[in-house]
Amino acid sequence: EVNACSANGSALTREYLTTFDKRSDPVVTTSNSTEHAARNQPATMSNSSGIQELMAAETRASQIVAEARLARGDRMKQAKTDAQELIDAYRAEKQEEFNNRVLAAGGSGGASSAKLQGETNNEIQIMQGQFQRNAQKAVDVLLSKCCEVSLEVPTARVRSTQKIYGA
Repeated sequence: EVNACSANGSALTREYLTTFDKRSDPVVTTSNSTEHAARNQPATMSNSSGIQELMAAETRASQIVAEARLARGDRMKQAKTDAQELIDAYRAEKQEEFNNRVLAAGGSGGASSAKLQGETNNEIQIMQGQFQRNAQKAVDVLLSKCCEVSLEVPTARVRSTQKIYGA
């Protein structure tokens, strides 16, 4: 591998040659020869054009990757839109099935509602009548329990009092 350093466009002043021996240990030698540098200058020119080609290839590759990402994003958006359309169609189909079953089971919604409301009103009137008939009986039971006082002491209380006071 050859690394060349030049200062302000002047001739090549120093060159590092790196070679590897059989043990793969790097050996660095230094040469100050201008002839050797002149001989390797076309290689340096081709190296810089090779670097430029690599830079251009890297730029193209990054553009391809960016385009692929954009295309992937577009495909994902399209797939999401398609999926939403399928979901909406399925939901509409199931809603239609439900509406058909409701109509088949109970007829029109307004008639069922009116029938239910009438039954509810009848039940309310029956309960109010029962309340009117049984209100006085309920008051009598409550008054009898409040006014009835038992003067008899339970035997369990008598025994517990005897244990406490030692009688």
